Order: sequence, then C-alpha cells, then structure tokens
Amino acid sequence: MPVYEYQCKACGETFDLFVRSATQRTEPACPKCGSTKVEKAVSLFGVGSSSASRDTGTSCGPGPI
Repeated sequence: MPVYEYQCKACGETFDLFVRSATQRTEPACPKCGSTKVEKAVSLFGVGSSSASRDTGTSCGPGPI
C-alpha cells in the first residue's frame, strides 16, 4: 500500500497520503487548507544513503545481541 507525496497548489503545503488501493477514487485534500487542488510531488523516498547502510554490510535485520 503506497504512500504518495502531494503538494497543494492553493497554499503550497506538502503532505503524504496513504493510499489503500490503486482504484481509490477519492480526491486528496490538503490537510492545511482543505483544497483539492493538489498534485503529486516528486518524492525522494529511498534516495540517498544512511550511516547504517555504510556499516559492515549488515542487512536490515536486528543488530548484535
């Protein structure tokens, strides 16, 4: 179930929206001003690196106990 990032054309607010289904028909509305004049923003999810991924090559699992 994807999370999309939107930007409101009315007030400029950027917000995330959890979408339960690709066939969901409801218009997203800005949580700040209530406008439905929003557009999907370019999301940077998963871009870049973290210090954890540069460690000793461990996976995402739990660390040493």
